[in-house]
Amino acid sequence: MPHLDATHAPVLRSWVQSAQDHPDFPIQNLPLGVFAPCGMEFRAGVAIGDEILDLRALRDARLLDGLALAACDRCSGSTLNDFLSLGSNARQALRRSLSTLLSEGAPPRPDLLHRSQDCTFALPAKIGDYTDLYAGIHHATKVGELFRPDNPLMPNYKWVPIGYHGRASSIRISGENVRRPNGQRKSPDAPTPTYGPSQRLDYELELGIWIGQGNALGEPVPIGAAGDHIAGYCLLNDWSARDIQSWEYQPLGPFLSKNFHSTISPWIVTPEALAPFRTSQMKRAVGDPQPLAYLMDATDQNEGALAVGLEVYLLTPEMKRERHAPFRLCLSDVSNLYWTPAQMLAHHTSNGCNLGAGDLLGSGTISSPEKGGYGSLLEATDGGREPIFLPTGERRLFLEDGDEIIMRARARRDGFASIGFGECRATIVPAPAV
Repeated sequence: MPHLDATHAPVLRSWVQSAQDHPDFPIQNLPLGVFAPCGMEFRAGVAIGDEILDLRALRDARLLDGLALAACDRCSGSTLNDFLSLGSNARQALRRSLSTLLSEGAPPRPDLLHRSQDCTFALPAKIGDYTDLYAGIHHATKVGELFRPDNPLMPNYKWVPIGYHGRASSIRISGENVRRPNGQRKSPDAPTPTYGPSQRLDYELELGIWIGQGNALGEPVPIGAAGDHIAGYCLLNDWSARDIQSWEYQPLGPFLSKNFHSTISPWIVTPEALAPFRTSQMKRAVGDPQPLAYLMDATDQNEGALAVGLEVYLLTPEMKRERHAPFRLCLSDVSNLYWTPAQMLAHHTSNGCNLGAGDLLGSGTISSPEKGGYGSLLEATDGGREPIFLPTGERRLFLEDGDEIIMRARARRDGFASIGFGECRATIVPAPAV
């Protein structure tokens, strides 16, 4: 587990003025991403306030040495895969050097900065494989109650982290539009299915987990070492076409209802930045089984979970025209996950499956148990039966064309700087003609 050090000090300030008390990107965060300044090619950078530190320019300025220089050199391309593969020692060395270089009192180097608002963003890494898990127990329970009121959770749920392999090729960066998918759907009273645009398009609020060092095929990662293989976190909106899903998911699970588009936030927030916000894993209910030995580690149970606040907002075209602020649909927290990120990774590799640097895991939808904390419209509208009423007088059961979903994540704790993930947002555009 990463430990607290001088880079977390709440009194630490930066010569980058916009970083002071920044809700997402103070000097205590320093997340990594891939960006392109106006008219230039994509390269790696670090968010600091409203600016981005250009890591390629930093390397060329010869301001680093040792392991930090070696780490920065692996950030010189247009993806972060090589850097992620180095592991935690190199990542921590670069973080310490960046903190020193950007701290108040160090010689300012504004020539290494680009204004974030003038830049475009790309995926931080080339994603080799993507796995979506189902670790949000409140979501699993609520959805189960909609379809199986007497038996909402399957017998295996509390024994094993449930997951399926998703589609890496359709993961896109925040800000890129989502095209409504076409597909087969069949209402319960219809004799045959029809093909056309999804009528029950939904979002799913998830935590993205970036893999750092991978493992060789046939060599599981033990639970005690699993945290060292996690390079960072992002927000993930795993869009779902509920009507297509309900028709296709049995017996093998989601397919075209999920692989058409997933949206992630641009920045990899490191485990080191989130060290002050580690917390104990949620206490299991009386009667729940304890994890099997390969998923049980005392340190992970005591501090392997994360306390990070999550929000989902909706902005419709009518709301934009009338200049309404985005409407909050959900307030949840990462600590609602039934399994820790390390448990998810340890289970994923327990059969010898090999993970690679830049692979991405999705946590599954993270809902709170109470109304107002549901991480999808399927839950919030009780399966499409109870509409959500918006300030314009509009109603929503599921998403309509032109709707924009905005997700935000922010970790807060007394005595520490706020650490944010940046926004994960996308707008729905119409399906292709059929």
